[in-house]
Amino acid sequence: MNKNLLLLALSMFIWGIGEGMFIFLQPLYLQELGADPIAIGTILSGFSMVMAIAHLPAGYLADKIGRRPLIWLSWGLGILATGVMALATSLNGFVIGLLLYGLTFFVMSPLNSYASAARGKLTVGQAIMLLSSVFNLGMVIGPWLGGILGGAYGLRSIFYVAFGVFILAAIVVLFIAPQPVETRHPGHPSLSILKNQQLLVYSGIVLFTVVALYLPQPLSQNYLHNELGLSIQAIGRLASVAGLGVAGVSYLASRMEPRLGIILGQLAVGGFAYILWRGSGIAWLAMGYFLLGGYKTARALISAQTSQLVHTSNLGFVFGVTETVGSIATILASLLAGVLYQSAAPRVYMVSLALIALSILISWRFLPAHHPSHVISLEPSTPLRKD
Repeated sequence: MNKNLLLLALSMFIWGIGEGMFIFLQPLYLQELGADPIAIGTILSGFSMVMAIAHLPAGYLADKIGRRPLIWLSWGLGILATGVMALATSLNGFVIGLLLYGLTFFVMSPLNSYASAARGKLTVGQAIMLLSSVFNLGMVIGPWLGGILGGAYGLRSIFYVAFGVFILAAIVVLFIAPQPVETRHPGHPSLSILKNQQLLVYSGIVLFTVVALYLPQPLSQNYLHNELGLSIQAIGRLASVAGLGVAGVSYLASRMEPRLGIILGQLAVGGFAYILWRGSGIAWLAMGYFLLGGYKTARALISAQTSQLVHTSNLGFVFGVTETVGSIATILASLLAGVLYQSAAPRVYMVSLALIALSILISWRFLPAHHPSHVISLEPSTPLRKD
């Protein structure tokens, strides 16, 4: 396997530990700082909005100036943002740090395109799934550690420790090698792909699917704490199980055709929503959080499928398009979750199940049944680029 891909995977594993320490407990800390459910949903929507704004420019720049500088920039910005969150003593100050951290997600486009170029004998999907899997193995350790620290020393302490973990991850990523910028074919300008009918339809599928899959997530930790009475430590342990779930569901999905892998992820998140709505007892909740791993599995496979839609010189930009659409979806889902939770918390999961069922039908209808040479069979006589 390519050495640079291994270094990137190691850095992602370490980063997963740091991010996992606080990302699941973040809604509880916002509540501790005085935010109500609608305010939390709005803040998390703002977080996703920042992500949405950053993806397209990052994808474009990755194709123009290279991927490594943007990866380095993201890691550095993550360290700065976590320092701001750690030092903040008010809701407004913390939100500034949180929004700065949201900017770091622009790295998804250059990260995916870097992994695609460094994949060696792996497929694009396998390379992206590798980074997703090792990151989420770190997310097994992070929430468990964050729950212990948050329960013993307060939630604010988590951000100080995460700050140090991110510095270690950044040191590792400094050793990845640069990649040559691909010569752009004159017939494949970046902006022209926005006229690609297949990409537009695929983006619509992504938008609906991610809304459905993200809706049960933003306020679930608040639901566990406020409605079911779970402690911070218990919630941290459940979040760790979610990291294991990503590894487990990803392994199963990697052995399937892409469409079935995406549908498996959707079914898993549906199981999570149903268990939180109707289940009781820590064992059932642990099973639910394991199934939540289907969300990141589906997102990784959706991103991998995007690579089939364009010329390689536009790979970073088209990854940016897909990530932007996904971020817009999380904005909508976060706002909807806040409104539903405020009216009656279980409604979040009831609506989620209905939307997930519909998204599965859409995926079955529009995504190809076999490993594709094209992604959406709207124009079966017009094959897309093959790797």
